[in-house]
Amino acid sequence: MTPTQKKIVVTLGFCGLVSAADNWFVSPALPAIAQTLAIAPAAATIILTAYLTPYGLLQPVCGAIGDAVGRVRLLCIIVAGLAVSTVLCAAAPTLEALVVARIVTGCFAAGIISVNQSLVGSVVSEEDRQGAVGLLMGVTFTGQGLSAGLGGFICDLVGWRAAFICFGVLGTAAWLGVRRLRYLDEMDGAGTVDTADASVSAIDAAGAGVNAAGAGAVGPAEREPFRPAAFLRHAAQILFGPGRAIYFVAFTTGIIFLGVYGFMGTFLAERCGLSSTQAGLLMMFYGLACLAGGSISGRIGEARGQRGVIAVGETSGVIATALLAVSTITGSWMPALPAAACLGLGYILVQPTLVSFSMDIDPSHTGLCTGLIGLGVFAGGGIGSSLGGIAIAGGGYLALWTIAGVALVAQAIAGARFLPRK
Repeated sequence: MTPTQKKIVVTLGFCGLVSAADNWFVSPALPAIAQTLAIAPAAATIILTAYLTPYGLLQPVCGAIGDAVGRVRLLCIIVAGLAVSTVLCAAAPTLEALVVARIVTGCFAAGIISVNQSLVGSVVSEEDRQGAVGLLMGVTFTGQGLSAGLGGFICDLVGWRAAFICFGVLGTAAWLGVRRLRYLDEMDGAGTVDTADASVSAIDAAGAGVNAAGAGAVGPAEREPFRPAAFLRHAAQILFGPGRAIYFVAFTTGIIFLGVYGFMGTFLAERCGLSSTQAGLLMMFYGLACLAGGSISGRIGEARGQRGVIAVGETSGVIATALLAVSTITGSWMPALPAAACLGLGYILVQPTLVSFSMDIDPSHTGLCTGLIGLGVFAGGGIGSSLGGIAIAGGGYLALWTIAGVALVAQAIAGARFLPRK
C-alpha cells in the first residue's frame, strides 16, 4: 500500500478502535455503575447487551445504506452519533436511561466496521486487500483488547461517567479524521487510491492530492436507493447463495473465538485468582496480538493464500485453547498470557480474511456483503456465550476449552473443503 492508502486505513481503523473500546471498557466498569445507580451487579450486565444487540443486527443494514448513499457520508453521521450518544451515557441518572443511551450508541456504532471494510476494499487493489483489511481490523480490535485493561483503571481514577466523556472525546477525534476523507465519496467507483496506473486525481479537504484508477466500488450516479424489501431479498440471496460457506465460517468463528474471549476475564478471576485490573491487563495481550496479526496477515496471504491465512489463524486458536487448558489444570495465570495473544492473533487472521472473501460475492454491494459477516460473527458470539455457560455448568472451564479446540479443528476441516480457493 502507498502512504495515502495507509493513512486512509489507519484513519478508518481508529474509528473502529473507538467503537470497539466504547463497548468493552464498560465490562470492568459494571461494578462501579451498579453501585452508583443502586442496582445489583448482575442487573447491570444488560448494559452490555443493550450495545451489542443493535451493534450486531444493524451491521448489514448500515453496510447496505452506505452502498446507497455514500460510505464516507454515512460514516460521518454515525461516528458523530457515536460521540454524542457516548457523552449522553455519562449523564444517565437511572439504569433505564443508561440502557436507552447504550442502545442508541450501539445503533450508531453498528455501521462503522462494515462501512470501513467495504470502503477499504474500494480504495486498494485486490492484491492489497488482504493486508489492508487485516490492518484495519487489527487497529480496530486493539481497542477491544486495550480497553479491557484500561477500562477499570480509568474508572478507578476518574469515575465511570468521566470515562464515558473521555470516549466521547475520542469519538469526536475520529469524526474529525473521517471528515478529511470526504473526497472518497466523490471518487467512489473510480477505483483504487494511488495505484501505479493512476489517471484520475482528486483533492481531499486538506488539499493533498490523491490518485485513483481501475474498477472499484459503485459510483454516485449508479447507486441504488435503499429499499427494505430489496435489502432483505438481496441479503438472503447472498447468505444462502454460492458464498454461504463464507458466512457459515463467520458464524462459527464468532461462536468459538468471541465465546472463548468472553469467559477469559471470569476464568482468570475464579480459577487463577487475579483481580479485575490484573485480568484486564493480561487480556490486553489479545489487543496487541490483533494489531500485530493485522499487520502481517497480508504477508501470510502472499505466501500461503487466503485459505492459508485462515488455517494459520485457526491453528493459533487451537493453541490458545490448549494453553487455557494447561492454565485450568495448574491454576497458574502464566499460560493464559500467551493464550490471550494466540486468541487475538487467530481471530484477526480469520475474520478479516472472511471479509476479503465476501467482497467478491457482489462487488457492487460490498457494504452489505461485509455487514453480513459482522452479523454472523456477533450473532455467533452471543450464541457462543450461551453455549459456553452451558459447557461450564456441565464440565467446568476445562470442558469449555476442550469443546472450543475440537470445534476449531472441525471448522478448519470444513473451511479447507468449502471456502473459495484464492
